[in-house]
Amino acid sequence: MSVKRKTPAALDHMRESGRLLAQVFAHLDGIVKPGLTTMAINDEVERFVVEELEARPASKGQYGFPHVLNASVNEVVCHGWPKASQKLKRGQIINLDITLEKNGYIADSSKMYCIGEVSPEARRLVNTTYEAMWAGIRVVRPGATLGDIGHAIQMLAEGAGYSVVREFCGHGIGREMHEDPQVMHFGEPGFGERLEPGMTFTIEPMINAGGRNVKTLKDGWTVVTRDKSLSAQWEHTVAVTETGVQVLTLRDEEAAIAKAV
Repeated sequence: MSVKRKTPAALDHMRESGRLLAQVFAHLDGIVKPGLTTMAINDEVERFVVEELEARPASKGQYGFPHVLNASVNEVVCHGWPKASQKLKRGQIINLDITLEKNGYIADSSKMYCIGEVSPEARRLVNTTYEAMWAGIRVVRPGATLGDIGHAIQMLAEGAGYSVVREFCGHGIGREMHEDPQVMHFGEPGFGERLEPGMTFTIEPMINAGGRNVKTLKDGWTVVTRDKSLSAQWEHTVAVTETGVQVLTLRDEEAAIAKAV
């Protein structure tokens, strides 16, 4: 494992990319609604990132992916392709996973949206997954381990009666979309790489209402729950600081949460 610890100048660039990516979600908050297609969301994000933020959608062209975001609805765990034929419907939950590059550095974040009124079960899953992400973020500090992050997430999710997807994980990030280390969302405290200031990575738990098993559809990208249960995911890019953690993709509505970390 070769973890790239960022210089102060690199961290400044990553903060800027994260700040801009947070603006993308603020823009989407007023747009995502029933009747909108996932491809329309994709196209608006591309326009906003390129024209208004003067940045690059980092996912487009990565590994041959032709779009700027993943749109994962209901039982889709991750990597859902946006489609012109897919209209959002009341009662659905959707994860929008977006990356942005500015000045050579990439930020990666995702957010869940509830479309209209959703079932209490769906809302509880969305809220618990959000809490699980923050449980992982709260343990980030110099000297902690990657296993500490995974353990915190696993304990909260499984304690609520949910399961943690194990086939996908968080990842180091910087000039490249995927760098070392891999950040699992399950694990044992005290195990794995020790965290040091300057490390940057994503924390992005995928939590299923049913079993943890998943499968990839014939398109080679879309991952769904095997039992067709709902799945939720939230994601932030974080940096290990001298005293703890900074959430680089923090959104305005999360300021109070971050202060308590």
